[in-house]
Amino acid sequence: MVLQASLKNCLQLSCILRTPKVGFRSTTSGSLIIQSTSDDVYQNLAVEDWIHDHMNLENRQVLFLWRNSPAVVIGRHQNPWQECNLRLLRQKNIKLARRRSGGGTVYHDLGNINLTFFTSRKKYERMENLKLVVKALKALRPQLDVHVTDRYDILLDRHYKISGTAAKLGRTTAYHHCTLLCNADKFVLSSVLKSPYKGIKSNATPSVPASVKNLFEEDPSLTCEMLLDAIAEEYATQHQTDHHITLINPADETVLPGINNKTKELQTWEWVYGKTPKFSVSTCFNMIYKDSVLDVKVDIDIKHGRIEVCNIDLPEQWLPPAVCSELVKSLTGSKFCPNETTTLTATLLRVCPQDAELQSRWNLLCENMIMLM
Repeated sequence: MVLQASLKNCLQLSCILRTPKVGFRSTTSGSLIIQSTSDDVYQNLAVEDWIHDHMNLENRQVLFLWRNSPAVVIGRHQNPWQECNLRLLRQKNIKLARRRSGGGTVYHDLGNINLTFFTSRKKYERMENLKLVVKALKALRPQLDVHVTDRYDILLDRHYKISGTAAKLGRTTAYHHCTLLCNADKFVLSSVLKSPYKGIKSNATPSVPASVKNLFEEDPSLTCEMLLDAIAEEYATQHQTDHHITLINPADETVLPGINNKTKELQTWEWVYGKTPKFSVSTCFNMIYKDSVLDVKVDIDIKHGRIEVCNIDLPEQWLPPAVCSELVKSLTGSKFCPNETTTLTATLLRVCPQDAELQSRWNLLCENMIMLM
């Protein structure tokens, strides 16, 4: 597939099936179909930002096709501690990303397709985009029972969600992106999107759980490549352009000036965690020490991802108040983050009296505090 036109003045679109850019062209109208050569979630989200910020979409539309290696992507106003199992993400080395659009949390892997439809704000119409996807699926496999709901989801067999939607509406530019489950790992999906954290109170946007199904389960002959081509073909037909796809490297500054800074920003702790709306954790946990069980109550307020207020309620005879207060003092202002807390508590160990019994209790308390994060 080949594509005519360019990304503003910066992106040359070649005339060879799925080939990178060569040279430059400056046409500013018509429709573009672009596919990322990267499976990095931060790079692909950065491409969305770049197109939204730099392209003049007054007289053109763009379809961006992309796939990611395993990642959990939360909405702009969501709380990752509420939305997913952060401990499991770390164990499985699955990336966590925060996008700039709203909506709920989704799991991505190479069995999942991502589609981003760019238009001017005036021409934004997510229902039409989803109908286009359904039409492409029906053209590929007429027997598929797929339809769009009023919530802008695509359902398979009237029950199983195979696509979710989110959007960003700028002053003049807008984009709507959606997922499409082809052959994603549903076991990992369900595991990582289940929060184990208790006692969280937040005004962050919650996700709405749904039963999901892969299109591959309905028809094992389907592949992501087939779905991408079918959607690109339908998009080209509806927008009266050649059935051409241009590959784009999201790390190429000659094509997308400033793209790497956008990628770096999306990777920062301050963006992924620090943009979480203010929330609190009020919970209890049991500490088993030798032959006794101790109930500990913890209240924490978190703002911009950092601990604003921290209270730990436990018997004075179990740990000297001065030692506990030192822990609370050090945690206040720090990131609500297991790595930072581990470093802090290791440093504070010298504050604890050189008594094996007290140090064992201190370590046990710190381990349980870290588990809250």
